[in-house]
Amino acid sequence: MGAAISINGSTVGPGERRTINLPVAKLYTHTNLAMPVHVINGRREGPTLFVCAAIHGDELNGVEIIRRLLKHPAVKRLRGALIAIPIVNVHGFLDRSRYLPDRRDLNRSFPGMERGSLAARIANLFMAEIVAQSQYGIDLHTGGVHRTNLPHIRAYLDDQETARIAKAFGTPVMINADLRDGSLRQAAVEKGVPMLLYEAGEALRFDEVSIRAGVRGIVNVLRELKMLPPTGHPRKSEPRPVVARASNWVRAPESGIFRASVPIGAKVKKGTLLGMVSDSFGESELEVRAPSDGIVIGRSNLPLVHEGEALFHLARFQKVDAVSARVDAFHEDLLPEELPDDGTEGPIV
Repeated sequence: MGAAISINGSTVGPGERRTINLPVAKLYTHTNLAMPVHVINGRREGPTLFVCAAIHGDELNGVEIIRRLLKHPAVKRLRGALIAIPIVNVHGFLDRSRYLPDRRDLNRSFPGMERGSLAARIANLFMAEIVAQSQYGIDLHTGGVHRTNLPHIRAYLDDQETARIAKAFGTPVMINADLRDGSLRQAAVEKGVPMLLYEAGEALRFDEVSIRAGVRGIVNVLRELKMLPPTGHPRKSEPRPVVARASNWVRAPESGIFRASVPIGAKVKKGTLLGMVSDSFGESELEVRAPSDGIVIGRSNLPLVHEGEALFHLARFQKVDAVSARVDAFHEDLLPEELPDDGTEGPIV
Protein backbone atom coordinates (compact mmCIF):
# COMPACT_ATOMS: atom_id res chain seq x y z
CA MET A 1 0.00 0.00 0.00
CA GLY A 2 1.29 3.43 -0.93
CA ALA A 3 1.67 6.44 1.37
CA ALA A 4 -0.64 9.44 1.66
CA ILE A 5 0.30 12.73 -0.02
CA SER A 6 -0.47 15.93 1.87
CA ILE A 7 -0.47 19.36 0.21
CA ASN A 8 -1.65 22.52 1.96
CA GLY A 9 -3.35 20.42 4.63
CA SER A 10 -5.31 18.29 2.13
CA THR A 11 -4.50 14.59 2.18
CA VAL A 12 -4.74 12.31 -0.84
CA GLY A 13 -4.71 8.68 0.22
CA PRO A 14 -3.57 5.65 -1.79
CA GLY A 15 -5.93 4.99 -4.68
CA GLU A 16 -7.29 8.56 -4.69
CA ARG A 17 -6.89 11.54 -7.01
CA ARG A 18 -7.78 15.11 -6.21
CA THR A 19 -7.26 18.71 -7.31
CA ILE A 20 -5.93 20.96 -4.57
CA ASN A 21 -5.79 24.76 -4.75
CA LEU A 22 -2.53 26.04 -3.33
CA PRO A 23 -3.13 29.70 -2.30
CA VAL A 24 -0.75 32.33 -3.67
CA ALA A 25 -0.78 36.12 -3.25
CA LYS A 26 -4.15 37.75 -3.92
CA LEU A 27 -4.67 40.15 -6.78
CA TYR A 28 -4.83 43.81 -5.79
CA THR A 29 -8.60 43.63 -6.38
CA HIS A 30 -8.65 41.43 -3.25
CA THR A 31 -9.49 38.44 -5.47
CA ASN A 32 -8.15 35.14 -4.19
CA LEU A 33 -5.66 33.37 -6.42
CA ALA A 34 -4.48 29.75 -6.25
CA MET A 35 -1.99 27.46 -7.97
CA PRO A 36 -3.92 24.36 -9.12
CA VAL A 37 -2.28 21.05 -8.15
CA HIS A 38 -3.63 17.66 -9.24
CA VAL A 39 -2.49 14.58 -7.32
CA ILE A 40 -2.88 11.00 -8.52
CA ASN A 41 -1.86 8.66 -5.71
CA GLY A 42 -1.54 5.03 -6.74
CA ARG A 43 -2.67 2.18 -4.53
CA ARG A 44 0.74 0.58 -4.59
CA GLU A 45 4.03 1.93 -3.31
CA GLY A 46 6.38 3.76 -5.66
CA PRO A 47 8.25 7.04 -6.22
CA THR A 48 6.66 10.48 -6.31
CA LEU A 49 7.18 12.46 -9.52
CA PHE A 50 6.11 16.06 -10.01
CA VAL A 51 5.49 17.53 -13.46
CA CYS A 52 5.05 21.30 -13.76
CA ALA A 53 4.48 23.86 -16.50
CA ALA A 54 4.07 27.62 -16.99
CA ILE A 55 6.77 28.67 -14.53
CA HIS A 56 7.01 31.25 -17.28
CA GLY A 57 3.39 32.30 -17.62
CA ASP A 58 3.38 32.55 -21.43
CA GLU A 59 4.68 29.01 -22.05
CA LEU A 60 1.54 27.06 -22.91
CA ASN A 61 2.61 23.74 -24.44
CA GLY A 62 3.26 22.26 -21.00
CA VAL A 63 -0.26 23.11 -19.84
CA GLU A 64 -1.70 21.02 -22.67
CA ILE A 65 0.86 18.25 -22.08
CA ILE A 66 -0.29 17.93 -18.47
CA ARG A 67 -3.97 17.99 -19.48
CA ARG A 68 -3.40 15.07 -21.85
CA LEU A 69 -1.20 13.25 -19.34
CA LEU A 70 -3.95 13.35 -16.69
CA LYS A 71 -6.40 11.86 -19.22
CA HIS A 72 -3.98 9.13 -20.29
CA PRO A 73 -5.51 5.70 -19.54
CA ALA A 74 -2.20 4.34 -18.26
CA VAL A 75 -2.20 6.59 -15.17
CA LYS A 76 -5.09 4.55 -13.74
CA ARG A 77 -2.49 1.86 -13.02
CA LEU A 78 0.00 4.21 -11.38
CA ARG A 79 2.40 3.06 -8.67
CA GLY A 80 3.54 5.81 -6.35
CA ALA A 81 2.28 9.35 -6.86
CA LEU A 82 2.10 11.86 -9.69
CA ILE A 83 1.85 15.54 -8.71
CA ALA A 84 0.86 17.69 -11.70
CA ILE A 85 1.03 21.49 -11.62
CA PRO A 86 -0.04 22.86 -15.02
CA ILE A 87 0.22 26.55 -14.10
CA VAL A 88 2.90 27.51 -11.58
CA ASN A 89 3.08 31.22 -12.43
CA VAL A 90 -0.65 31.97 -12.21
CA HIS A 91 -0.11 35.75 -12.24
CA GLY A 92 1.94 35.60 -15.45
CA PHE A 93 -0.50 33.15 -17.03
CA LEU A 94 -3.39 35.57 -16.49
CA ASP A 95 -1.35 38.38 -18.07
CA ARG A 96 0.03 36.18 -20.88
CA SER A 97 3.43 37.22 -19.59
CA ARG A 98 6.65 35.34 -18.94
CA TYR A 99 7.14 37.27 -15.72
CA LEU A 100 5.38 38.02 -12.47
CA PRO A 101 3.71 41.45 -12.01
CA ASP A 102 6.94 42.90 -10.57
CA ARG A 103 8.81 41.73 -13.71
CA ARG A 104 10.76 39.11 -11.80
CA ASP A 105 11.53 35.78 -13.48
CA LEU A 106 10.17 33.03 -11.23
CA ASN A 107 12.73 30.58 -12.61
CA ARG A 108 15.54 32.77 -11.27
CA SER A 109 14.00 33.02 -7.78
CA PHE A 110 14.38 29.51 -6.31
CA PRO A 111 14.58 28.27 -3.59
CA GLY A 112 12.89 31.48 -2.48
CA MET A 113 12.06 32.95 0.90
CA GLU A 114 8.87 32.95 2.95
CA ARG A 115 8.97 36.74 3.42
CA GLY A 116 10.79 37.81 0.25
CA SER A 117 9.46 39.20 -3.03
CA LEU A 118 6.34 37.73 -4.66
CA ALA A 119 8.60 35.51 -6.79
CA ALA A 120 10.57 34.39 -3.74
CA ARG A 121 7.37 33.56 -1.84
CA ILE A 122 5.92 31.47 -4.70
CA ALA A 123 9.25 29.67 -5.13
CA ASN A 124 9.43 28.94 -1.41
CA LEU A 125 5.85 27.64 -1.43
CA PHE A 126 6.58 25.36 -4.38
CA MET A 127 9.70 23.96 -2.74
CA ALA A 128 7.92 23.31 0.56
CA GLU A 129 4.70 21.81 -0.80
CA ILE A 130 5.83 20.04 -3.98
CA VAL A 131 9.58 19.43 -4.24
CA ALA A 132 10.04 18.45 -0.59
CA GLN A 133 7.91 15.31 -1.02
CA SER A 134 9.06 14.32 -4.52
CA GLN A 135 11.84 12.01 -5.65
CA TYR A 136 11.87 13.15 -9.30
CA GLY A 137 10.75 16.20 -11.29
CA ILE A 138 10.06 17.27 -14.88
CA ASP A 139 9.76 20.97 -15.74
CA LEU A 140 8.07 21.81 -19.07
CA HIS A 141 9.15 24.88 -21.06
CA THR A 142 9.00 26.47 -24.52
CA GLY A 143 11.08 29.05 -26.32
CA GLY A 144 10.34 32.70 -25.70
CA VAL A 145 8.00 34.99 -27.60
CA HIS A 146 8.75 34.71 -31.35
CA ARG A 147 11.31 31.96 -30.66
CA THR A 148 10.73 28.27 -31.19
CA ASN A 149 12.72 25.34 -29.81
CA LEU A 150 13.23 21.86 -31.20
CA PRO A 151 11.98 19.31 -28.63
CA HIS A 152 14.97 18.49 -26.46
CA ILE A 153 15.96 17.71 -22.88
CA ARG A 154 18.24 19.87 -20.76
CA ALA A 155 19.60 18.20 -17.66
CA TYR A 156 22.67 17.70 -15.50
CA LEU A 157 23.70 14.52 -17.28
CA ASP A 158 26.83 13.95 -15.20
CA ASP A 159 24.45 12.58 -12.57
CA GLN A 160 23.77 8.92 -13.40
CA GLU A 161 20.14 8.85 -12.24
CA THR A 162 19.31 12.06 -14.11
CA ALA A 163 20.93 10.67 -17.26
CA ARG A 164 18.88 7.47 -16.92
CA ILE A 165 15.51 9.21 -16.93
CA ALA A 166 16.67 11.74 -19.56
CA LYS A 167 17.46 8.90 -21.98
CA ALA A 168 14.11 7.28 -21.18
CA PHE A 169 12.23 10.50 -22.06
CA GLY A 170 13.19 9.89 -25.66
CA THR A 171 13.94 13.19 -27.42
CA PRO A 172 16.58 12.82 -30.15
CA VAL A 173 18.71 15.59 -28.63
CA MET A 174 19.87 16.13 -25.05
CA ILE A 175 22.00 18.98 -23.73
CA ASN A 176 24.20 18.50 -20.70
CA ALA A 177 23.33 21.87 -19.17
CA ASP A 178 24.99 23.37 -16.13
CA LEU A 179 22.69 24.24 -13.24
CA ARG A 180 21.56 27.86 -13.46
CA ASP A 181 21.47 29.97 -10.31
CA GLY A 182 17.95 30.56 -9.04
CA SER A 183 16.32 27.94 -11.27
CA LEU A 184 13.88 25.30 -10.07
CA ARG A 185 16.22 22.69 -11.52
CA GLN A 186 19.15 23.87 -9.41
CA ALA A 187 17.06 24.11 -6.24
CA ALA A 188 15.59 20.63 -6.75
CA VAL A 189 18.96 19.03 -7.51
CA GLU A 190 20.42 20.58 -4.36
CA LYS A 191 17.62 18.80 -2.47
CA GLY A 192 18.58 15.49 -4.09
CA VAL A 193 15.70 15.48 -6.63
CA PRO A 194 16.82 14.58 -10.20
CA MET A 195 15.23 17.04 -12.65
CA LEU A 196 14.61 17.15 -16.37
CA LEU A 197 13.82 20.34 -18.27
CA TYR A 198 11.87 19.72 -21.49
CA GLU A 199 12.12 22.51 -24.08
CA ALA A 200 9.81 22.49 -27.10
CA GLY A 201 7.86 24.98 -29.21
CA GLU A 202 7.17 28.68 -28.82
CA ALA A 203 5.61 30.88 -26.14
CA LEU A 204 1.87 31.64 -26.47
CA ARG A 205 1.44 28.94 -29.12
CA PHE A 206 0.41 25.29 -29.16
CA ASP A 207 2.59 22.95 -31.21
CA GLU A 208 1.15 19.47 -31.76
CA VAL A 209 4.45 17.65 -32.29
CA SER A 210 5.97 19.23 -29.17
CA ILE A 211 2.88 18.34 -27.13
CA ARG A 212 2.79 14.74 -28.31
CA ALA A 213 6.50 14.36 -27.67
CA GLY A 214 6.07 15.73 -24.14
CA VAL A 215 3.24 13.37 -23.23
CA ARG A 216 5.07 10.38 -24.64
CA GLY A 217 8.29 11.38 -22.91
CA ILE A 218 6.68 11.68 -19.47
CA VAL A 219 4.94 8.31 -19.90
CA ASN A 220 8.32 6.84 -20.90
CA VAL A 221 9.86 8.19 -17.70
CA LEU A 222 6.98 6.80 -15.60
CA ARG A 223 7.60 3.38 -17.15
CA GLU A 224 11.35 3.66 -16.59
CA LEU A 225 10.70 4.39 -12.89
CA LYS A 226 8.34 1.38 -12.70
CA MET A 227 5.50 3.74 -11.85
CA LEU A 228 3.60 2.36 -14.85
CA PRO A 229 3.63 -1.23 -16.09
CA PRO A 230 5.26 -2.16 -19.41
CA THR A 231 3.15 -1.69 -22.51
CA GLY A 232 2.49 -5.43 -22.83
CA HIS A 233 3.98 -5.65 -26.30
CA PRO A 234 7.58 -5.29 -27.47
CA ARG A 235 8.52 -1.66 -27.78
CA LYS A 236 9.95 -0.75 -31.14
CA SER A 237 13.62 -0.01 -31.12
CA GLU A 238 14.27 3.72 -30.92
CA PRO A 239 17.63 5.43 -31.49
CA ARG A 240 19.33 6.50 -28.30
CA PRO A 241 19.32 10.28 -27.71
CA VAL A 242 22.54 12.07 -28.53
CA VAL A 243 24.17 14.51 -26.13
CA ALA A 244 25.31 17.81 -27.63
CA ARG A 245 28.95 18.70 -27.11
CA ALA A 246 28.09 22.40 -26.92
CA SER A 247 25.56 24.93 -28.17
CA ASN A 248 25.68 28.60 -29.12
CA TRP A 249 23.48 31.37 -30.52
CA VAL A 250 24.18 32.94 -33.90
CA ARG A 251 23.38 36.65 -33.66
CA ALA A 252 22.31 39.39 -36.05
CA PRO A 253 25.31 41.25 -37.49
CA GLU A 254 23.25 44.46 -37.75
CA SER A 255 19.70 45.70 -37.29
CA GLY A 256 17.24 45.15 -40.11
CA ILE A 257 14.73 42.77 -41.66
CA PHE A 258 15.64 39.12 -41.24
CA ARG A 259 14.86 36.39 -43.80
CA ALA A 260 15.56 32.89 -42.49
CA SER A 261 16.74 30.18 -44.90
CA VAL A 262 16.70 27.07 -42.69
CA PRO A 263 13.95 25.62 -40.46
CA ILE A 264 14.06 24.34 -36.91
CA GLY A 265 15.73 20.91 -36.76
CA ALA A 266 17.81 21.54 -39.89
CA LYS A 267 21.29 20.05 -40.26
CA VAL A 268 23.84 22.71 -41.22
CA LYS A 269 27.49 22.67 -42.13
CA LYS A 270 30.02 25.32 -41.25
CA GLY A 271 29.41 28.19 -43.66
CA THR A 272 25.80 27.22 -44.49
CA LEU A 273 23.69 30.29 -45.30
CA LEU A 274 21.20 30.59 -42.42
CA GLY A 275 19.52 33.79 -43.55
CA MET A 276 19.92 37.41 -44.59
CA VAL A 277 19.59 40.70 -42.74
CA SER A 278 18.78 43.68 -44.95
CA ASP A 279 17.27 47.13 -44.89
CA SER A 280 13.76 47.62 -46.27
CA PHE A 281 15.10 48.57 -49.74
CA GLY A 282 17.60 45.73 -50.03
CA GLU A 283 20.43 48.22 -50.52
CA SER A 284 22.31 46.77 -47.57
CA GLU A 285 22.30 43.00 -47.15
CA LEU A 286 24.39 40.88 -44.80
CA GLU A 287 24.61 37.10 -44.84
CA VAL A 288 24.23 35.07 -41.63
CA ARG A 289 26.24 31.86 -41.90
CA ALA A 290 26.72 28.91 -39.57
CA PRO A 291 29.96 29.18 -37.57
CA SER A 292 30.16 25.37 -37.24
CA ASP A 293 28.45 22.12 -38.15
CA GLY A 294 25.33 21.47 -36.07
CA ILE A 295 21.59 21.09 -35.70
CA VAL A 296 19.24 24.09 -35.37
CA ILE A 297 17.56 23.59 -31.98
CA GLY A 298 16.26 27.14 -31.61
CA ARG A 299 15.23 29.89 -34.02
CA SER A 300 13.78 33.38 -34.06
CA ASN A 301 10.49 33.65 -35.94
CA LEU A 302 10.40 37.46 -35.96
CA PRO A 303 11.59 39.18 -39.15
CA LEU A 304 12.47 42.42 -37.32
CA VAL A 305 15.83 42.20 -35.54
CA HIS A 306 18.29 44.45 -33.77
CA GLU A 307 22.05 44.13 -33.99
CA GLY A 308 23.25 41.36 -31.66
CA GLU A 309 19.82 39.72 -31.38
CA ALA A 310 19.84 35.91 -31.19
CA LEU A 311 18.66 34.35 -34.47
CA PHE A 312 19.63 30.66 -34.42
CA HIS A 313 20.59 28.29 -31.63
CA LEU A 314 22.98 25.62 -32.90
CA ALA A 315 23.84 22.42 -31.05
CA ARG A 316 27.14 20.79 -31.98
CA PHE A 317 27.66 17.03 -32.20
CA GLN A 318 30.44 14.69 -33.21
CA LYS A 319 28.19 12.97 -35.77
CA VAL A 320 25.77 15.56 -37.13
CA ASP A 321 24.39 13.30 -39.87
CA ALA A 322 23.30 10.65 -37.37
CA VAL A 323 21.56 13.23 -35.19
CA SER A 324 19.81 14.76 -38.20
CA ALA A 325 18.39 11.35 -39.16
CA ARG A 326 17.09 10.87 -35.63
CA VAL A 327 15.45 14.30 -35.62
CA ASP A 328 13.72 13.52 -38.92
CA ALA A 329 12.48 10.14 -37.69
CA PHE A 330 11.28 11.71 -34.44
CA HIS A 331 9.15 14.28 -36.30
CA GLU A 332 7.75 11.74 -38.75
CA ASP A 333 6.67 9.52 -35.86
CA LEU A 334 4.83 12.39 -34.17
CA LEU A 335 3.27 14.18 -37.12
CA PRO A 336 -0.46 14.79 -36.52
CA GLU A 337 -2.81 12.45 -38.32
CA GLU A 338 -6.18 13.35 -39.80
CA LEU A 339 -9.07 13.90 -37.43
CA PRO A 340 -10.26 10.53 -36.07
CA ASP A 341 -13.80 9.36 -36.74
CA ASP A 342 -14.16 7.43 -33.50
CA GLY A 343 -15.12 10.36 -31.29
CA THR A 344 -11.68 10.76 -29.69
CA GLU A 345 -9.73 14.00 -29.67
CA GLY A 346 -7.90 15.00 -32.81
CA PRO A 347 -4.69 17.00 -33.00
CA ILE A 348 -4.49 20.74 -32.45
CA VAL A 349 -4.10 22.40 -35.84
